[in-house]
Amino acid sequence: MALPFFGLIFLGYAAAKLKPMSSDGLAWMNFFVIYIALPALFFNLLSQTPVEKLASWGFIFASLLGTYCAFAIAFCVGVFSTDGDIPESTIQGLAGAYGNIGYMGPGLAIAALGPEAAVPVALIFCFDNTMHFAMAPLLMAVGGTGARQSRKDAILEVLKRIFSHPFIIATIIGVAAAILQVQPPEAVGQLLQYLSNAAAPCALFAMGITVALAPSGNMPKVLGVLVPIKLFVHPALVYLLLSWVGDFEPIWVYTAVLLAALPTATNVFVIAQQYGVWSARASSMVLVSTVCSVLTVTGLLYLIATGLLPADLFPSR
Repeated sequence: MALPFFGLIFLGYAAAKLKPMSSDGLAWMNFFVIYIALPALFFNLLSQTPVEKLASWGFIFASLLGTYCAFAIAFCVGVFSTDGDIPESTIQGLAGAYGNIGYMGPGLAIAALGPEAAVPVALIFCFDNTMHFAMAPLLMAVGGTGARQSRKDAILEVLKRIFSHPFIIATIIGVAAAILQVQPPEAVGQLLQYLSNAAAPCALFAMGITVALAPSGNMPKVLGVLVPIKLFVHPALVYLLLSWVGDFEPIWVYTAVLLAALPTATNVFVIAQQYGVWSARASSMVLVSTVCSVLTVTGLLYLIATGLLPADLFPSR
């Protein structure tokens, strides 16, 4: 079920290795994916969603807490492995908790689980990214990395990063359209549908190119701990917490677990480069976790499809 998606990543990776080109074209493709195609997908799906489904605070709490716990575990591993280096530990924390929920998440979840997965995907994306966007500059400042800012400037910078992200803007507009029951004109709706259809293939192909072009660096021993945290511990925590809170639709539970099981996001490498911390190793983490996830995500989808993974571990409570 997941193989066609990993096939697109592999095609992008192979294309970049077999036909070296300028990275200028990739920049335009990334712009198309991040600023046009995926926002159109989020708007299309959310604007047609019943409003009551958008306020699932128990679901948001459980899935976000699972991601935070995965971050905390990976951060502590980083503190131990770097003798207390906060900036490096922050990147390692992100490597263990920041999944590829932008590029891989929407296309994979909707194709594997159906259109009903769109709302939990959007909710998880918004709140997980908000947490990551806030944690990175906060902990980097604690560790003494980056430009010195006043508390006010730091807060404004975090808010700017959150509310200027095209996915979050599209989500806000989509939710507003759902509340007001407003739909775009037919011609605009058709254009949005074309863009939505292009989002997943272009995103996954571009991701393959990005992984191929990123410097691989060396393979530190700590990856042997961080990769299992990302691919096994993170989804397990989300699954347990959602079962503990309970009473969610199976599609929502499976969507959250699937997103948690995705490999490390390329954004972790971008953040590492931004701060000049652990960047080559972050690139290795993206590459290794993506390769390993071919097996782990496919296995998870098999468990879901065959009913071997119940939607609720504690249904009788």
